[in-house]
Amino acid sequence: MRGRRRLGRPFGWLWAAYAVSAYGSGLGFGAFPLIAVLALHAGPAEVSALSAVGPAVGALIAVPLAPWVEFRHKRPVMIGMDLARCAAMATIPVGYALGRLTWVQLLVVSVVVAAAKIAFNAASGAFLKALVRPDDLLVANARFESTNWSSIAVGPPLGGAAIGLFGPVVTVIADAFSYLLSALCLTAIGGREEAPRPRGEAPRAEAAARRTTGEAVPSAATGGTASRTTAEAVPQATGDAATRPPGEPAPPPARKGGPRRTAGLLDGWRHIMGHPVLRALYLNQLLVAGLIMATEPLLAVLLLRRLGFSPWQYGLAFAAPCLGGLVGSRLARRVVARHGRSAVFRTVGTLRAVWLIGLVFVRPGVIGLVTVMAVELAIIVNMSLYTPVLAAYRLEHTPKHLVARTLTAWSVGQQAAIALCTALGGLLADATGPRTALTAVGLLMLATPLLLPRPEGTPPASPAEPDATARAGTAP
Repeated sequence: MRGRRRLGRPFGWLWAAYAVSAYGSGLGFGAFPLIAVLALHAGPAEVSALSAVGPAVGALIAVPLAPWVEFRHKRPVMIGMDLARCAAMATIPVGYALGRLTWVQLLVVSVVVAAAKIAFNAASGAFLKALVRPDDLLVANARFESTNWSSIAVGPPLGGAAIGLFGPVVTVIADAFSYLLSALCLTAIGGREEAPRPRGEAPRAEAAARRTTGEAVPSAATGGTASRTTAEAVPQATGDAATRPPGEPAPPPARKGGPRRTAGLLDGWRHIMGHPVLRALYLNQLLVAGLIMATEPLLAVLLLRRLGFSPWQYGLAFAAPCLGGLVGSRLARRVVARHGRSAVFRTVGTLRAVWLIGLVFVRPGVIGLVTVMAVELAIIVNMSLYTPVLAAYRLEHTPKHLVARTLTAWSVGQQAAIALCTALGGLLADATGPRTALTAVGLLMLATPLLLPRPEGTPPASPAEPDATARAGTAP
């Protein structure tokens, strides 16, 4: 029996940074609304605005940050974003201790944290692509996914208990400290990070120097070397083409006057919408994420107010099923090896959508609690299997010079979709009731598989990906 696949010490530190940050955020899950209610006596409108406006404004701020992240060393960017989140979160317990904490301060902190999170994720995706081999991207993303779901399963219950024992800001302190630990883990990676090369200027200059001296230059067409005459006759063998992985699209040509460092805010969206499969996956993900998150406030009203669930039952209904995320993420590599990535997108992507309608049939008592847990478990198992496959595919089919902007565009679009669907779901619930709104959300969810890419539209796995037999025997 084969052991766990090793991805190297640097990845281990990156994974550790992700883990401590994820568990810190799990402990602090829902802390801002609780502080607003318990410490500031905020009303429903203020609490809702805190939950919606902060992340939305943070997403807008992250858009112009994307080109800046793209052309910087990624590890210092991640460390900087961790330290920024640590400093912002630390102001909350300080303000609370001094009696100066305000709702506006909570809103500003939520904006900073949201923007820094998107920038951090964009930089970490680009860093991961350079850190591990292409055929290890699925394993790496599966490990992140399992860590994410385990932190959601464990963090909120422990955070709720800590708040009950020590007060409303204790989980914020823990969350701030987790960002500091994450920064220290990233620092421990060590080594020199490859400098970003906008548009491949350095390779072109090097090739030009070799042509001048008559030195042989690498030939992409033959895999060996070519004489000066051959190199001049085949210009695609110079520049990025000599080092670009197979299947990665070529970057657009540089404009005269140097690379665009501050322009190209929309390049991430252009890449996504110009790639047939990524476009389909993106539009599907926007709607799926928006509809799933729109059920959160609707279920809170239905379970806690209409059906009389206690807070601990409500927490258990959502924490326990998260353990299913460990199952799905560990199955991802084996399922892809046996059935192929296209089948995962179509089949598992469809299975994510068929369960949400079951929440409409929740009733009071133990049967209702079990119904919620079963529906959530089915959704989470399929999501945790699907998500690392999607993340690996997205990195494989995004050129290096666009990774940060593409991931930023993806995060911003998803955040906007969640805000819009949540707002529309709330309006519908106010007009008709939470159960009717859940019915509408569930029916819309059943239509989301229509946006998934067609089987013939999903390209095969990367040429660097190992054969199915080799992959099937290795668990993530």
